Amino acid sequence: MGRIKLVKPSVDDREAYMAFFEDWIQSGETIVPWVVERDPSDFAAYVDFLYAADSEEKLDNDEWVPHSTYWLKDEEAGIVGAANFRHRLNDKLLDSGGHIGYGVRPSERRKGYASIQLAEMLRIAREHGLTRVLLVCDRENEASERTIRKHGGVLEDERMTSDGHEVKRFWIALGEGNE
Repeated sequence: MGRIKLVKPSVDDREAYMAFFEDWIQSGETIVPWVVERDPSDFAAYVDFLYAADSEEKLDNDEWVPHSTYWLKDEEAGIVGAANFRHRLNDKLLDSGGHIGYGVRPSERRKGYASIQLAEMLRIAREHGLTRVLLVCDRENEASERTIRKHGGVLEDERMTSDGHEVKRFWIALGEGNE
C-alpha cells in the first residue's frame, strides 16, 4: 500500500479510473456507488457528469439532491475506491440510500481501504456542517456493516426497500452543525 488520498475526479486520472471500472465489470458484481455504474467511455463527459449536481444551484430535477463524488487513490495501486456524498437527504435517501455511498474495487478489498475512505467521507460531511450521517448497507454485507460500526455507526433499523432489497440503516454522530 502506498500513499493514499481522497481526490476529486479529474480527466488526468483516466487510465487509473478505467482500470478501476474494468475491475468492477470483470467481477460481475453490482457497482457501488451508483455514479460508478455510468459508462465512462467518453471520459471527459463522465467527469463533467460527476460535477453536474455538486451544488443546489446546479440541480435541475426536484427528485435529486446535491452530491459530490471522490476517488480514493493509492499511489501504488491507482484508484481503489469511489465514494458519493449526498449533501442532504430526500425521502428516498432517508429510506434506503443515506448520505454516503462508497465502494472498493473487488481486487483491492480487505486491505483497509473502505475504512480509510469512510473516515475521509465523514470528515467531508463534517465540513458540510452535518451533525450526523445516515449510512445504508445490504443486510448481508457484513464487511460494510463492520466498517460502518467501526466508525461509530449505530443501527436504527432493518427494512425492505421499494425494489426488494433488505438493508440495514446506521447513523453516525459527527458533532455540531446541521442535519
